Amino acid sequence: MANNDRVSSCSVQELRVLMQLRGEEALSRIHESYGDVNRLCAKLRTSPVGGLDGNSEDIKRRKKQFGANFIPPKKPKTFLQLVWEALQDITLIILEVAAIISLGLSFYSPPDADRKHCGSAAGGVEEEGEAEAGWIEGAAILLSVVCVVLVTAFNDWSKEKQFRGLQSRIEQEQMFTVVRGGQVVQIKVTEIVVGDIAQVKYGDLLPADGILIQSNDLKVDESSLTGESDHVKKSLDRDPMMLSGTHVMEGSGKMVVTGVGVNSQTGIIFTLLGAGDENSSEGKEKEEPKKTEKKEKQKKNKVDAAEMQPIKEDGQPEKKKKNVSKKEKSVLQGKLTNLAVQIGKAGLFMSALTVLILITRFLIDTFWIQGVPWSRDCLPIYVQFLVKFFIIGVTVLVVAVPEGLPLAVTISLAYSVKKMMKDNNLVRHLDACETMGNATAICSDKTGTLTMNRMTVVQAFMAGRYYKVMAQPDQILPMILDLLIMGISVNCAYTSKILPPENEGGLPRQVGNKTECALLGYTLALHKDYQTVRNMFPEEKLFKVYTFNSVRKSMSTVLKNPDGSYRMFSKGASEILLRKCSKILIETGEAKVFKERDKDELVKKVIEPMASEGLRTICLAYKDFPTDDGEPDWDNESNILSGLTCIAVVGIEDPVRPEVPDAIKKCQRAGITVRMVTGDNINTARAIAIKCGILQPGDDFLCLEGHEFNQRIRNEQGEVDQERFDNVWPKLRVLARSSPTDKHTLVQGIIESTALEQRQVVAVTGDGTNDGPALKKADIGFAMGIAGTDVAKEASDIILTDDNFSSIVKAVMWGRNVYDSISKFLQFQLTVNVVAVIVAFTGACITQDSPLKAVQMLWVNLIMDTFASLALATEPPTEALLLRNPYGRNKPLISVTMLKNILGHAVYQLIVIFTLLFEGEKMFNIKSGRNAPLHSPPSAHYTIVFNTFVQMQLFNELNARKIHGERNIFKGIFNNLIFCTILLGTFVVQFIIVQFGGKPFSCVSLSVEQWLWCVLLGSGSLVWGQVVTCIPTSWLKFLGKACQCTQRNGNQEDEMEDQDETDQTEEEKQKGNWFRNRNRIKTQIHVMAAFRGSLSPYESLEKHGSRGSIDLFMAQHKFHSKESVPQIALQLPTPPNTTPPASN
Repeated sequence: MANNDRVSSCSVQELRVLMQLRGEEALSRIHESYGDVNRLCAKLRTSPVGGLDGNSEDIKRRKKQFGANFIPPKKPKTFLQLVWEALQDITLIILEVAAIISLGLSFYSPPDADRKHCGSAAGGVEEEGEAEAGWIEGAAILLSVVCVVLVTAFNDWSKEKQFRGLQSRIEQEQMFTVVRGGQVVQIKVTEIVVGDIAQVKYGDLLPADGILIQSNDLKVDESSLTGESDHVKKSLDRDPMMLSGTHVMEGSGKMVVTGVGVNSQTGIIFTLLGAGDENSSEGKEKEEPKKTEKKEKQKKNKVDAAEMQPIKEDGQPEKKKKNVSKKEKSVLQGKLTNLAVQIGKAGLFMSALTVLILITRFLIDTFWIQGVPWSRDCLPIYVQFLVKFFIIGVTVLVVAVPEGLPLAVTISLAYSVKKMMKDNNLVRHLDACETMGNATAICSDKTGTLTMNRMTVVQAFMAGRYYKVMAQPDQILPMILDLLIMGISVNCAYTSKILPPENEGGLPRQVGNKTECALLGYTLALHKDYQTVRNMFPEEKLFKVYTFNSVRKSMSTVLKNPDGSYRMFSKGASEILLRKCSKILIETGEAKVFKERDKDELVKKVIEPMASEGLRTICLAYKDFPTDDGEPDWDNESNILSGLTCIAVVGIEDPVRPEVPDAIKKCQRAGITVRMVTGDNINTARAIAIKCGILQPGDDFLCLEGHEFNQRIRNEQGEVDQERFDNVWPKLRVLARSSPTDKHTLVQGIIESTALEQRQVVAVTGDGTNDGPALKKADIGFAMGIAGTDVAKEASDIILTDDNFSSIVKAVMWGRNVYDSISKFLQFQLTVNVVAVIVAFTGACITQDSPLKAVQMLWVNLIMDTFASLALATEPPTEALLLRNPYGRNKPLISVTMLKNILGHAVYQLIVIFTLLFEGEKMFNIKSGRNAPLHSPPSAHYTIVFNTFVQMQLFNELNARKIHGERNIFKGIFNNLIFCTILLGTFVVQFIIVQFGGKPFSCVSLSVEQWLWCVLLGSGSLVWGQVVTCIPTSWLKFLGKACQCTQRNGNQEDEMEDQDETDQTEEEKQKGNWFRNRNRIKTQIHVMAAFRGSLSPYESLEKHGSRGSIDLFMAQHKFHSKESVPQIALQLPTPPNTTPPASN
């Protein structure tokens, strides 16, 4: 049936209409049009069992008829669009306008007017050649602006290209399990076609639409499409419709794919939202009649938008939007925003003051001291002066405003993200990179993260015997052996299997759940083949499957016997499943009554010794349902999963990764507390924690099980009491038998705690679907790239591609390196800022002109911003970063040592510049450049001032490499070729500007002797840096108070910022968030409206903002833990005047 020569008779439109139906309506349509799902498969020319045959021609035809499973992303901005955006910078616009006015006036010569009658400052340029050269300054400023704009646009373009490349790589690596040619294979998501038989399981994010052909206890979260957070139960007789972009929260099954790409439900919505349409904004004019209606709809849905916030942001509902922004703004972003605002205000004040003083001095000097009468003919000359003063003021502002900060952050983060890929850290949200540098606590899973996730059964208890070494098949009674093999074979997910080793002599490959692989490997060790049993009982013949979840902590599979009776096999956590056993198999193969006393003895003599050796203990059991008892109530789980007969208890070893103890030691030395959160029993968890180094013999730390943890932290009403919680968490190191809700409670409690002076920054690892809330709530969520479900990955900030804890330590190093790189850049830039502003201001006030011309300042600005950020933000990390404690959220961005360096070097530079400015002509025996008239030629005097200033910045860039008071500023310099290249390149360009720049750069060629003096004075920064380092920081306590005051003021401003600012902050954050979209809330509102309402989904969705890719839409998942223990709810009732523990 799977081998076909012609394309299916089903049309795309027919399948699209079918997939828009739900529940009974969908079942009715399937019955009327096709009869049943099997006949639909026949019409699609596929086999429900064998799937498509995988013939390449057939696949091509299907792609041609039904489309490929790909949604075209929104086209990236062109380089010209980025140039236009860069031109929107307000300071550049002011500079452009001033330059154009200057350019226009320079061509104007006052008729019949002697310049000398307009004041002495206007004279001195009677030579026609010099007067005609007045246009050069305006043109040079415009040219400089063009350079700045092109550099900015190029940076944005390369950054976007890199991000898209990474996102494309992630999308290409996404795989999904399908059946082709009767074989279960994994293919790329983009290769799925209509007619494929796809296997879905717990944790999957569905890549296409489909209709169920077999299901086991399947529950799906459709909130990304419908907004409804309740999990929808899927079955053949209730609701078989599976929709792309939804998450499988429980169970497993198979579906026939009926819609892919733009023809899937997600794809239809993307198409309606304008995905892939680069001209979507052009359609705005056509939408004018609908604008009012759209605004009304958006207002109407504001409440829904508030409800759609992810669990990561919490707080009162009415404040939720603001809290979202607060959460989105990272530690570094918050500090930089405050600093940039303060520096910007100071720069604006100095700029305005400079212009005011220049104008006042000019008016007093011209009309009062010189007594020049007012003349209309001189008006253009005076306007030229005003424009010149205005340009000087604007250049002071340009230099003062640290617009290089965002660039430095972007470059540092982008560079780090690229390098972190090699260290097995796939960063999904840019700010997570630097936030990790501030981490104070890591809550880590055990299995696969601290351990190798290469599981093997090493001990077993069965038929009354405890086998501490692997039992041989002839030692086990055949009847018990058959039960054991049958139970393991059918009661492990059919996606779990053991494959031959890739290389000769290697270990067999474990595919799927590693615990199940250990059990399947045990059957092979007993010389039995689990696949033979599975062939006898294919997955579609399994009567019912109770899949594993966090509440059951077990999995059960029901088989129907030929006589109408049933047999159920169960496996699960030993101490939980043993409580449900009423019998146990003994040596003779008979089932003996299993009393409480026997259970306690088994726990004491078998389970505890296994656990103390770090083994995971699994109980295997079965239960028969005779025909005499009638048809069981399969929905009554408590009754079904009781009265079991214990077959065996096995001990599974999962060795600690060899590199983990050293990695944990590094974390502890770096001031980071590592906690283990696991579902294993407490003895196993404690044994592994000791092996890892989380616990040391004699430590006064807590190891708690989930239920005891909840008893300690909750009050009589069952609510988390923060005061009680604060008495527990500082000493807690191991949380065993924990549910995902416990993990979420732990993370939230630590973040909200005020027990310690510093607010804790918490990192969490997770791999399961129900880890989503904890991953969202944490400051940094790490998902497992190998063992992690799609849901966990969507909720995470960083994906560990090797599932290894040591990779987290590398992330800490990179995070701290980002923070230090920004600090280095700040130390350098603020020194230049202080000096340049003071020189421009003082020079302007004393000499009526800035010693540093507008074009020169723009070049200095380029050195400061683009080049310095690139040089200092690309320093590689070192192990030394792990020898200090985290900075913390409240520590000022500029430390006392940094402030000492900034002020110290500023003093040296100002002394040198002012000495050259006022005494330079005598020192070098040259003509003074002070008080030069308008349009006068460049002077050697001011060229030396400019060149010396730049040389001091270049040598100070070397000083800026160290921010903690280190003396050896050259250490590791050759490890950063970018730094060396930029330093050398800047020097070469400076040489060209001075020697050949001429009038546009207000420079004249300098002699070798003058150059040597400039370089000598510049290199003096290195010697002076050693002097500054010698000054004890303890002498400068008043600077520390100034830093803290600045930080505190910044925090107060941060808290008081209005809604517009917080919205803007969130938007800026989302530019660096690869897997989300700015219009996510709007999208969900309109999608919800379409799916909830009786209208066609095409209405109310038309011509809205475009979306980038299918993953962006899928990322809108809203987590909802339905499986948690009833008395420990994820979201508790909130009494008055209290903050809820979690926001859903």
